[in-house]
Amino acid sequence: MRILIVSATPFEIAPLIQYLEEGPFEQGQPSFFRKGEHEVQLSITGVGIAMTTYHLTRVLARQRFDLVINAGIAGSFQRSLSIGEVVQVVSEQFGDLGVEEADGSFTDVFSMRLVDPNFPPFEHGKLVQPLKDPLPGLQAVQGLTVHRVHGYPPSIEACRRQFEADVETMEGAAFFLVCLSEEAPFLAIRAISNYVEARNREAWDIPLAIDHLNETLIAMIDSMLG
Repeated sequence: MRILIVSATPFEIAPLIQYLEEGPFEQGQPSFFRKGEHEVQLSITGVGIAMTTYHLTRVLARQRFDLVINAGIAGSFQRSLSIGEVVQVVSEQFGDLGVEEADGSFTDVFSMRLVDPNFPPFEHGKLVQPLKDPLPGLQAVQGLTVHRVHGYPPSIEACRRQFEADVETMEGAAFFLVCLSEEAPFLAIRAISNYVEARNREAWDIPLAIDHLNETLIAMIDSMLG
């Protein structure tokens, strides 16, 4: 089995990297690990939609994988999700692809009829995970991808009213778009590092989110590869 792990930054999957380097895997080229007939490859794309789209497209144009996994941290719109909780993102949408109107409201490109909301791989303006069965033990959530994460209460409230979203990231929709377009089987998991609220880094817990994210990743890899 060939697995590609995609992350925006190396620190988000640092424990996984340590496990692969020190565990039962043989390291070949940088970011390439082998265990018997199984392979795990890492791709650090950089932060944001543009870099994720470019780097992931480049990898998938050259190689095929049995599974591509996007892993990282996320902000949550829902207080029902706990800080540190790991979730599976099953749908994504772009949250700032459109225009700002004179009254400050936002109109997306689908509402403007610049893009057909069902133009492949979109479904009603969303990018949907084709694997219908959620991962056991993980809550299935809907993602929203933005260039600028929210931290101003009025814009957060406007976003809540306009979009059906549980978590916010800066790469998720790009990952979904590329994988769906390239017909690559994929999963997306995120660990909640903070709530989407008035920006307050003191309320974040990135170390906890990273610990839980990587515990889940390592358990997934062990279960798949034996």
